[in-house]
Amino acid sequence: MTTPASSAALPRPANQPLIGVRVLAVEAFGAGPYGTMFLADLGAEVIKIENPATGGDPSRHTGPHLLGPNDSQYFQGWNLNKRSVAIDLKSPLGRAAFEQLVRGADAVVNNLRGDLPARLGIDHAALALLNPAIVCLHLSAYGRTTSRAGWPGYDYLMQAETGLMHLTGEPDTAPSRMGAPSLVDHMTGITSIVGLLAALLRARETGQGCDVDASLFDVALHQLGYAATWYLNEGMVAQRQPRSAHYSIAPVQTFPTADGWIFVMCMTQKFWQALLGVLGREDLQLDARFATPASRHQHGAALTELLDVEFRRAPTEHWLMRLEGVLPVAPVRDLAEALDGAFVRESGMVNEVEHPARGPLRVLANPLRFDGQRPPAKVCSALGVDNEPLLGAGAASRPEP
Repeated sequence: MTTPASSAALPRPANQPLIGVRVLAVEAFGAGPYGTMFLADLGAEVIKIENPATGGDPSRHTGPHLLGPNDSQYFQGWNLNKRSVAIDLKSPLGRAAFEQLVRGADAVVNNLRGDLPARLGIDHAALALLNPAIVCLHLSAYGRTTSRAGWPGYDYLMQAETGLMHLTGEPDTAPSRMGAPSLVDHMTGITSIVGLLAALLRARETGQGCDVDASLFDVALHQLGYAATWYLNEGMVAQRQPRSAHYSIAPVQTFPTADGWIFVMCMTQKFWQALLGVLGREDLQLDARFATPASRHQHGAALTELLDVEFRRAPTEHWLMRLEGVLPVAPVRDLAEALDGAFVRESGMVNEVEHPARGPLRVLANPLRFDGQRPPAKVCSALGVDNEPLLGAGAASRPEP
């Protein structure tokens, strides 16, 4: 975006709208790499800046499933479609190579501790001297301007402190993290990229870049949503609900079937009546306890007991055949059942990419579609393999001893 004339000349398939955008990523592990992977998926040239002395991004070495030296399935899950330059930002030669890249880049992304970007000279104040339009995204644990700026932090800590663990799990059990791996990392990565893209649009129009900040803590707190609004205005402290039930509408929860579990969502009176028709329990419409969503919620324990009996009469697939298309319903699958499911195959959410050591490697596809097409995918470059093509064959491309 710093060179719109040349960028405009590049072909831009609908499913890669960011072709022509160059992003430098000083990143490791989760939130930053997840966010920049979205940019790379959409066609941006994302260049990971990695320190060769430490083996690059530590996630390259995270097991249990390694893909040879300096690579792993865990790493590829965060870093598809990216390039890699191995330089030490703290060395004179590495800094010169970095500045060479900054002059032709649109953005620099980091997910370091909040006190480090200024010290490393990778904020807008430092880099605007090289490129006034550069946008600098800082993704930290607790922000760059707080009393915790120097603190490291990770996803699960944020779930603990912001109340998300308090809301997760069954009542009267220990607090629990959300089941999805690194959900706060994912949400923070996506949130930060929204900010980055907004700033890039402004930079394209004005020629002026800026700093953009996002933190794991802020984004985790934001996920409290309406539960936070209820407390801030009414003093209501939401609690864990049995069977993952809705806070005020019933029946919206899991039910046991003859061979598993099913999640039913009667969010409207119409869906409630449809459920009774399928179950053959129209008589419950005459029960005053279950007449309205509010009364059903009030008498939730009694309603659950009655519906448990009905759903246990048949296996999950039976209820799916009877209920799908009638009201919102889903099976509760384990990970294998979910990923091997027929609808996942139909949706095209699993890609197969070629890995130089592994051969075919199955990965999740990007969830976006453009004109019906998902963005293409390829593995991230090996550590430092892009030094020469990006920096040239001179001294700046050679790792220092």
